[in-house]
Parts: sequence; C-alpha cells; structure tokens
Amino acid sequence: MQLAQLNIAQAKYPLDAPQIKDFVDNLESVNATAEQSEGFVWRLTDDSGDATAIQAFENPNILVNMSVWNGIDALKNFMFRTHHRDFMRRKGEWFEPIALDSYVLWWVEDNHIPTIDEAKERLEHLRKNSDTPYAFTFKSNFSAQEAALV
Repeated sequence: MQLAQLNIAQAKYPLDAPQIKDFVDNLESVNATAEQSEGFVWRLTDDSGDATAIQAFENPNILVNMSVWNGIDALKNFMFRTHHRDFMRRKGEWFEPIALDSYVLWWVEDNHIPTIDEAKERLEHLRKNSDTPYAFTFKSNFSAQEAALV
C-alpha cells in the first residue's frame, strides 16, 4: 500500500500579491524536490504544474496539496529534510491559522490515485473522529496493515 496525503492552507493574500510572492516563486522548486524525492509516487497538479488553481473548497482562498508516497518515512523525509521545511517554517507569513485539522494521511492501494472528493472525505472523517486507521495524522502513524483491517 501507499500513503496519500492532503493538506490545505488558507492564503492571507491573493496569489499575485507581493506579500506571498516568495511562496509562489518557490512552488516550482519545492514541487520538483518532491518529485525527485525517494518514495514519491504522484502529486495533484493543474495546467500550470501546481495545484493553486484547483478550488476544492467553497472558500477560494483555500489551497490544496495532495500527493502519494511509498510510505510515511518518504513523506517525512521530503517535508522535514529538504528545503520544503524552510517554507513550512514561514507558513505564518502567508497563511491564516486553521482551527481544525488541516492535513490528513491515509493508505491507498498501489497505483490508486485519490480524488479530491476522497481526500476531503478523509479530512472530514479525521475532524469528526480524530486519528483512526482510516484517516490520521503524523501523531498516530497507523500502518497499512492496520488500515487494511478497517
């Protein structure tokens, strides 16, 4: 099985605003790092090569990022051991705090590409039920075997 992830962020500014320019200008390099990372399988993109134009939620300021990895360690390595972490540290400059869970992890069958609706359902499940093998966060790290029992 492979690990799918969705994370969302509510932009403080329009994507063409100077206050968020550094984030926008680095999307291509961060996405390229993800794609070149060991364990990367797939990521959601639109015609521009990122997912900033995909409106998955009613609020047009909510940006989505969704990807699939060979496992939790592969995703963590990308997130915390590449220059991606530098942008995570700066998220308060560009994004509003979200009171509810803003990311979700779940296991998918090999070669399954999750849909946005599937990802939103997993996020909603997490928000209603906290961490379960069906939808979880890094705090729980449920295994693929545990998820298969659900």
